[in-house]
Amino acid sequence: MIQRKIKTAIIGCGKVSHLHAAALQQGNNTELTAIYSRSLEKAQEFADKYGILAFDDIEKMIKEAGVESVVVCTPHPFHADAVIKAARSGANCLVEKPLASSLQDCDAMIQACKENRVKLGVVSQRRFYAPVQRLRKAIDDGKIGSPALGTIQMLGWRDKAYYDSDEWRGTWNMEGGGVMVNQAPHQLDIFQWLMGPIEEVYGVWRNLNHPYIEVEDTAVAIVKFKNGALGNIVVSNSQKPGIYGKVHVHGSNGASMGVQTDGGAMFIAGMSSIAEPPVNDLWTVPGEENLLSDWKQQDSDFFNSINAMEYYMKLQNEDFADAIQNNRQPLVSGEDGRVTVELFTAIYRSTRDNQPVKFPLEAESDRNDFDGRCT
Repeated sequence: MIQRKIKTAIIGCGKVSHLHAAALQQGNNTELTAIYSRSLEKAQEFADKYGILAFDDIEKMIKEAGVESVVVCTPHPFHADAVIKAARSGANCLVEKPLASSLQDCDAMIQACKENRVKLGVVSQRRFYAPVQRLRKAIDDGKIGSPALGTIQMLGWRDKAYYDSDEWRGTWNMEGGGVMVNQAPHQLDIFQWLMGPIEEVYGVWRNLNHPYIEVEDTAVAIVKFKNGALGNIVVSNSQKPGIYGKVHVHGSNGASMGVQTDGGAMFIAGMSSIAEPPVNDLWTVPGEENLLSDWKQQDSDFFNSINAMEYYMKLQNEDFADAIQNNRQPLVSGEDGRVTVELFTAIYRSTRDNQPVKFPLEAESDRNDFDGRCT
Protein backbone atom coordinates (compact mmCIF):
# COMPACT_ATOMS: atom_id res chain seq x y z
CA MET A 1 0.00 0.00 0.00
CA ILE A 2 1.39 3.37 -1.03
CA GLN A 3 1.52 5.79 1.90
CA ARG A 4 -0.15 9.14 1.33
CA LYS A 5 2.19 12.08 1.67
CA ILE A 6 1.28 15.14 3.74
CA LYS A 7 1.77 18.34 1.74
CA THR A 8 4.14 20.40 3.86
CA ALA A 9 5.45 23.96 3.61
CA ILE A 10 8.31 25.66 5.42
CA ILE A 11 7.86 29.09 7.03
CA GLY A 12 11.13 31.00 7.08
CA CYS A 13 14.14 30.26 4.90
CA GLY A 14 17.11 30.57 7.25
CA LYS A 15 19.86 28.00 7.82
CA VAL A 16 17.81 25.30 9.57
CA SER A 17 15.12 25.49 6.86
CA HIS A 18 17.48 23.78 4.42
CA LEU A 19 17.83 20.80 6.77
CA HIS A 20 14.05 20.49 6.95
CA ALA A 21 13.73 20.83 3.19
CA ALA A 22 16.14 17.96 2.59
CA ALA A 23 14.48 15.85 5.31
CA LEU A 24 10.97 16.49 4.00
CA GLN A 25 11.98 15.51 0.47
CA GLN A 26 13.37 12.23 1.82
CA GLY A 27 10.34 11.44 3.99
CA ASN A 28 8.10 8.46 3.26
CA ASN A 29 4.96 10.39 4.17
CA THR A 30 5.96 14.03 3.61
CA GLU A 31 5.93 16.15 0.46
CA LEU A 32 7.73 19.50 0.42
CA THR A 33 5.33 21.80 -1.39
CA ALA A 34 6.06 25.45 -0.67
CA ILE A 35 8.18 28.02 1.15
CA TYR A 36 7.16 31.28 2.85
CA SER A 37 9.33 34.29 3.56
CA ARG A 38 8.53 37.92 4.23
CA SER A 39 10.80 38.55 1.23
CA LEU A 40 9.36 37.01 -1.92
CA GLU A 41 12.79 37.26 -3.52
CA LYS A 42 14.34 35.10 -0.78
CA ALA A 43 11.41 32.69 -0.94
CA GLN A 44 11.81 32.34 -4.70
CA GLU A 45 15.53 31.67 -4.39
CA PHE A 46 14.79 28.93 -1.86
CA ALA A 47 11.95 27.55 -3.98
CA ASP A 48 14.11 27.35 -7.09
CA LYS A 49 16.64 25.23 -5.22
CA TYR A 50 14.05 22.66 -4.14
CA GLY A 51 11.55 22.82 -7.01
CA ILE A 52 8.66 24.13 -4.93
CA LEU A 53 6.35 27.17 -4.82
CA ALA A 54 7.28 30.51 -3.23
CA PHE A 55 4.98 32.81 -1.23
CA ASP A 56 5.14 35.92 0.92
CA ASP A 57 1.66 35.36 2.41
CA ILE A 58 1.05 32.42 4.76
CA GLU A 59 -2.72 32.19 4.30
CA LYS A 60 -2.41 32.40 0.52
CA MET A 61 0.28 29.72 0.50
CA ILE A 62 -1.82 27.28 2.51
CA LYS A 63 -4.88 27.81 0.33
CA GLU A 64 -3.27 27.87 -3.11
CA ALA A 65 -0.67 25.14 -2.53
CA GLY A 66 -3.01 22.81 -0.64
CA VAL A 67 -0.71 22.84 2.37
CA GLU A 68 -1.71 20.48 5.21
CA SER A 69 1.25 21.07 7.51
CA VAL A 70 3.91 23.73 8.06
CA VAL A 71 7.34 23.64 9.66
CA VAL A 72 8.02 26.99 11.35
CA CYS A 73 11.70 27.99 11.12
CA THR A 74 11.55 31.73 11.85
CA PRO A 75 13.38 33.45 14.73
CA HIS A 76 11.72 32.70 18.07
CA PRO A 77 9.63 35.89 18.49
CA PHE A 78 7.89 35.23 15.16
CA HIS A 79 6.78 31.65 15.91
CA ALA A 80 3.43 32.64 17.41
CA ASP A 81 2.31 34.85 14.53
CA ALA A 82 3.19 32.17 11.97
CA VAL A 83 1.47 29.38 13.91
CA ILE A 84 -1.70 31.36 14.57
CA LYS A 85 -2.05 32.31 10.89
CA ALA A 86 -1.34 28.75 9.75
CA ALA A 87 -3.71 27.18 12.28
CA ARG A 88 -6.55 29.52 11.36
CA SER A 89 -6.00 28.52 7.74
CA GLY A 90 -6.30 24.84 8.67
CA ALA A 91 -2.65 23.76 8.65
CA ASN A 92 -0.98 21.62 11.30
CA CYS A 93 2.14 23.22 12.80
CA LEU A 94 5.53 21.76 13.65
CA VAL A 95 7.70 24.45 15.25
CA GLU A 96 11.49 24.62 15.54
CA LYS A 97 12.67 24.64 19.14
CA PRO A 98 11.91 26.31 21.39
CA LEU A 99 8.14 26.52 20.93
CA ALA A 100 8.52 30.22 21.80
CA SER A 101 10.65 32.43 23.99
CA SER A 102 7.66 33.46 26.14
CA LEU A 103 4.85 31.59 27.84
CA GLN A 104 2.36 34.10 26.48
CA ASP A 105 3.28 33.09 22.93
CA CYS A 106 3.18 29.39 23.86
CA ASP A 107 -0.34 29.72 25.22
CA ALA A 108 -1.55 31.66 22.18
CA MET A 109 -0.18 28.98 19.84
CA ILE A 110 -1.62 26.07 21.82
CA GLN A 111 -5.00 27.79 21.98
CA ALA A 112 -5.07 28.60 18.26
CA CYS A 113 -4.28 24.99 17.33
CA LYS A 114 -6.91 23.62 19.71
CA GLU A 115 -9.57 25.99 18.44
CA ASN A 116 -8.85 25.08 14.83
CA ARG A 117 -8.42 21.35 15.53
CA VAL A 118 -4.92 21.06 14.11
CA LYS A 119 -1.82 19.40 15.55
CA LEU A 120 0.98 21.33 17.22
CA GLY A 121 4.44 19.83 17.65
CA VAL A 122 7.95 21.00 18.51
CA VAL A 123 11.21 19.97 16.86
CA SER A 124 13.29 18.02 19.37
CA GLN A 125 14.88 15.43 17.10
CA ARG A 126 17.26 14.13 19.75
CA ARG A 127 14.30 12.28 21.31
CA PHE A 128 14.54 9.99 18.27
CA TYR A 129 18.16 8.99 19.00
CA ALA A 130 18.36 5.26 19.78
CA PRO A 131 20.30 5.88 23.04
CA VAL A 132 17.58 8.27 24.23
CA GLN A 133 14.79 5.85 23.25
CA ARG A 134 16.66 3.16 25.21
CA LEU A 135 16.41 5.28 28.38
CA ARG A 136 12.71 5.93 27.86
CA LYS A 137 11.97 2.23 27.37
CA ALA A 138 13.99 1.22 30.43
CA ILE A 139 11.96 3.66 32.56
CA ASP A 140 8.68 2.44 31.06
CA ASP A 141 9.70 -1.17 31.73
CA GLY A 142 10.50 -0.39 35.39
CA LYS A 143 14.17 -1.36 35.10
CA ILE A 144 15.38 1.45 37.40
CA GLY A 145 12.41 1.46 39.76
CA SER A 146 11.32 5.06 39.37
CA PRO A 147 13.46 8.05 38.34
CA ALA A 148 14.98 9.46 41.54
CA LEU A 149 17.75 11.80 40.38
CA GLY A 150 18.26 13.40 36.99
CA THR A 151 21.09 15.58 35.72
CA ILE A 152 21.90 17.68 32.67
CA GLN A 153 25.45 18.73 31.85
CA MET A 154 25.72 20.65 28.60
CA LEU A 155 29.12 22.32 28.24
CA GLY A 156 29.52 23.93 24.85
CA TRP A 157 30.99 26.96 23.12
CA ARG A 158 29.73 29.74 20.88
CA ASP A 159 32.16 32.34 19.57
CA LYS A 160 31.67 35.89 18.32
CA ALA A 161 31.48 34.74 14.71
CA TYR A 162 28.46 32.61 15.63
CA TYR A 163 26.62 35.54 17.20
CA ASP A 164 27.56 37.80 14.28
CA SER A 165 26.22 35.30 11.74
CA ASP A 166 22.59 36.48 12.21
CA GLU A 167 21.42 39.83 13.52
CA TRP A 168 18.93 38.24 15.92
CA ARG A 169 21.47 36.11 17.80
CA GLY A 170 22.48 37.10 21.32
CA THR A 171 19.66 39.62 21.82
CA TRP A 172 16.77 39.62 24.28
CA ASN A 173 14.15 40.97 21.90
CA MET A 174 14.98 38.72 18.91
CA GLU A 175 16.47 35.50 20.34
CA GLY A 176 14.68 35.77 23.66
CA GLY A 177 17.59 34.40 25.65
CA GLY A 178 20.89 32.62 25.37
CA VAL A 179 22.06 29.09 26.06
CA MET A 180 18.78 28.09 27.75
CA VAL A 181 16.62 29.30 24.88
CA ASN A 182 18.69 28.26 21.88
CA GLN A 183 21.16 25.50 22.73
CA ALA A 184 19.76 23.69 25.82
CA PRO A 185 16.11 23.04 24.82
CA HIS A 186 17.04 19.60 23.44
CA GLN A 187 18.49 18.47 26.76
CA LEU A 188 15.76 20.24 28.77
CA ASP A 189 13.14 18.41 26.72
CA ILE A 190 14.72 14.98 27.19
CA PHE A 191 15.22 15.71 30.91
CA GLN A 192 11.57 16.51 31.59
CA TRP A 193 10.37 13.70 29.28
CA LEU A 194 12.33 11.12 31.27
CA MET A 195 11.92 12.53 34.79
CA GLY A 196 8.25 13.53 34.79
CA PRO A 197 6.22 16.55 35.93
CA ILE A 198 8.09 19.36 37.70
CA GLU A 199 7.06 20.84 41.05
CA GLU A 200 9.65 23.58 41.71
CA VAL A 201 12.83 25.13 40.29
CA TYR A 202 15.55 27.28 41.83
CA GLY A 203 18.07 28.62 39.35
CA VAL A 204 20.66 31.24 38.51
CA TRP A 205 21.92 32.51 35.15
CA ARG A 206 24.99 34.55 34.24
CA ASN A 207 27.01 35.83 31.28
CA LEU A 208 30.51 34.54 32.11
CA ASN A 209 32.66 35.28 29.08
CA HIS A 210 30.56 36.72 26.22
CA PRO A 211 30.54 40.49 26.84
CA TYR A 212 29.45 41.19 23.25
CA ILE A 213 25.98 39.63 23.73
CA GLU A 214 23.02 40.67 25.91
CA VAL A 215 21.91 37.19 26.94
CA GLU A 216 23.12 34.49 29.33
CA ASP A 217 25.83 32.03 28.37
CA THR A 218 25.49 29.89 31.53
CA ALA A 219 22.74 28.69 33.86
CA VAL A 220 22.43 26.25 36.77
CA ALA A 221 19.33 24.99 38.55
CA ILE A 222 17.97 22.59 41.16
CA VAL A 223 14.71 20.89 40.22
CA LYS A 224 12.13 19.18 42.44
CA PHE A 225 9.76 16.79 40.70
CA LYS A 226 6.21 15.97 41.74
CA ASN A 227 7.12 12.31 42.29
CA GLY A 228 9.73 13.32 44.88
CA ALA A 229 12.71 13.03 42.54
CA LEU A 230 15.44 15.66 42.37
CA GLY A 231 17.33 17.13 39.42
CA ASN A 232 20.31 19.32 38.63
CA ILE A 233 20.89 21.38 35.48
CA VAL A 234 24.20 22.86 34.33
CA VAL A 235 24.19 24.38 30.83
CA SER A 236 26.81 26.68 29.35
CA ASN A 237 28.24 28.07 26.12
CA SER A 238 31.51 29.03 27.82
CA GLN A 239 33.78 26.00 27.37
CA LYS A 240 36.08 25.93 24.32
CA PRO A 241 35.74 24.26 21.90
CA GLY A 242 32.73 22.45 23.39
CA ILE A 243 32.92 19.35 25.59
CA TYR A 244 29.64 17.40 25.67
CA GLY A 245 25.92 17.36 26.37
CA LYS A 246 24.69 14.62 28.73
CA VAL A 247 21.44 13.60 30.42
CA HIS A 248 21.68 11.03 33.23
CA VAL A 249 18.91 9.35 35.20
CA HIS A 250 19.46 7.46 38.45
CA GLY A 251 16.71 5.17 39.71
CA SER A 252 15.14 4.37 43.06
CA ASN A 253 16.62 0.85 42.87
CA GLY A 254 20.16 2.24 42.57
CA ALA A 255 20.49 1.63 38.82
CA SER A 256 21.86 4.43 36.65
CA MET A 257 21.75 5.18 32.95
CA GLY A 258 22.65 8.06 30.70
CA VAL A 259 23.08 9.41 27.21
CA GLN A 260 25.66 11.71 25.70
CA THR A 261 23.54 13.46 23.11
CA ASP A 262 26.40 15.69 21.91
CA GLY A 263 30.16 15.36 22.06
CA GLY A 264 32.89 17.81 21.15
CA ALA A 265 32.08 21.06 19.38
CA MET A 266 28.31 21.49 19.35
CA PHE A 267 26.31 21.20 16.13
CA ILE A 268 25.17 24.49 14.55
CA ALA A 269 22.49 24.21 11.86
CA GLY A 270 23.81 25.31 8.50
CA MET A 271 27.26 26.05 9.93
CA SER A 272 28.75 22.76 11.18
CA SER A 273 28.15 19.02 11.37
CA ILE A 274 27.54 16.77 14.37
CA ALA A 275 30.95 16.03 15.87
CA GLU A 276 30.39 12.72 17.68
CA PRO A 277 27.72 9.98 17.64
CA PRO A 278 25.09 10.03 20.39
CA VAL A 279 25.73 7.08 22.73
CA ASN A 280 24.72 5.68 26.07
CA ASP A 281 27.64 6.62 28.32
CA LEU A 282 26.28 5.09 31.55
CA TRP A 283 24.29 1.89 32.16
CA THR A 284 24.16 -0.10 35.42
CA VAL A 285 20.72 -1.68 35.00
CA PRO A 286 20.89 -5.11 36.72
CA GLY A 287 21.73 -7.83 34.22
CA GLU A 288 22.51 -5.33 31.44
CA GLU A 289 25.78 -3.85 32.66
CA ASN A 290 27.78 -5.59 29.92
CA LEU A 291 25.65 -4.34 27.02
CA LEU A 292 27.06 -0.80 26.98
CA SER A 293 30.06 -1.45 24.75
CA ASP A 294 27.96 -3.29 22.16
CA TRP A 295 25.39 -0.51 22.11
CA LYS A 296 28.08 2.12 21.68
CA GLN A 297 29.51 0.24 18.71
CA GLN A 298 26.10 -0.34 17.11
CA ASP A 299 24.98 3.26 17.58
CA SER A 300 28.28 4.66 16.34
CA ASP A 301 28.28 2.43 13.26
CA PHE A 302 24.73 3.44 12.41
CA PHE A 303 25.42 7.12 12.99
CA ASN A 304 28.43 6.99 10.68
CA SER A 305 26.32 5.33 7.95
CA ILE A 306 23.76 8.15 7.68
CA ASN A 307 23.55 11.91 7.23
CA ALA A 308 22.68 12.51 10.88
CA MET A 309 21.78 16.17 10.39
CA GLU A 310 18.96 15.19 8.00
CA TYR A 311 18.04 11.70 9.20
CA TYR A 312 16.65 12.62 12.62
CA MET A 313 14.84 15.62 11.17
CA LYS A 314 13.26 13.16 8.74
CA LEU A 315 12.14 10.92 11.60
CA GLN A 316 10.53 13.84 13.41
CA ASN A 317 8.81 15.12 10.28
CA GLU A 318 7.54 11.61 9.53
CA ASP A 319 6.25 11.23 13.10
CA PHE A 320 4.37 14.52 12.80
CA ALA A 321 2.87 13.54 9.44
CA ASP A 322 1.82 10.19 10.90
CA ALA A 323 0.19 11.99 13.86
CA ILE A 324 -1.87 14.00 11.37
CA GLN A 325 -2.85 10.91 9.38
CA ASN A 326 -3.79 8.85 12.45
CA ASN A 327 -5.19 11.66 14.62
CA ARG A 328 -2.79 11.15 17.52
CA GLN A 329 -0.40 13.34 19.46
CA PRO A 330 3.08 13.73 17.93
CA LEU A 331 5.97 12.40 20.01
CA VAL A 332 6.88 15.98 20.96
CA SER A 333 3.63 17.90 21.44
CA GLY A 334 2.97 21.60 21.87
CA GLU A 335 2.35 20.96 25.56
CA ASP A 336 5.76 19.28 25.82
CA GLY A 337 7.28 22.33 24.18
CA ARG A 338 5.61 24.58 26.73
CA VAL A 339 7.19 22.62 29.60
CA THR A 340 10.65 23.36 28.19
CA VAL A 341 9.75 27.07 28.01
CA GLU A 342 8.40 26.88 31.57
CA LEU A 343 11.69 25.37 32.71
CA PHE A 344 13.96 28.08 31.35
CA THR A 345 11.43 30.78 32.28
CA ALA A 346 11.48 29.49 35.86
CA ILE A 347 15.27 29.93 35.96
CA TYR A 348 14.96 33.51 34.70
CA ARG A 349 12.27 34.31 37.28
CA SER A 350 14.14 32.54 40.07
CA THR A 351 17.23 34.65 39.39
CA ARG A 352 15.13 37.81 39.32
CA ASP A 353 13.26 37.06 42.55
CA ASN A 354 16.03 35.07 44.31
CA GLN A 355 13.61 32.32 45.30
CA PRO A 356 12.24 28.97 44.05
CA VAL A 357 9.52 29.06 41.41
CA LYS A 358 6.49 26.76 41.68
CA PHE A 359 4.97 24.95 38.70
CA PRO A 360 2.89 25.32 36.64
CA LEU A 361 3.91 28.80 35.50
CA GLU A 362 1.41 31.27 34.14
CA ALA A 363 2.35 33.93 31.61
CA GLU A 364 3.18 37.29 33.19
CA SER A 365 1.20 40.09 31.58
CA ASP A 366 1.71 42.77 34.24
CA ARG A 367 5.50 43.23 33.96
CA ASN A 368 7.86 44.58 31.31
CA ASP A 369 11.03 42.74 32.35
CA PHE A 370 10.49 39.77 29.99
CA ASP A 371 10.23 37.20 32.79
CA GLY A 372 13.32 38.42 34.58
CA ARG A 373 15.63 38.59 31.59
CA CYS A 374 15.77 42.39 31.51
CA THR A 375 16.52 43.37 35.09
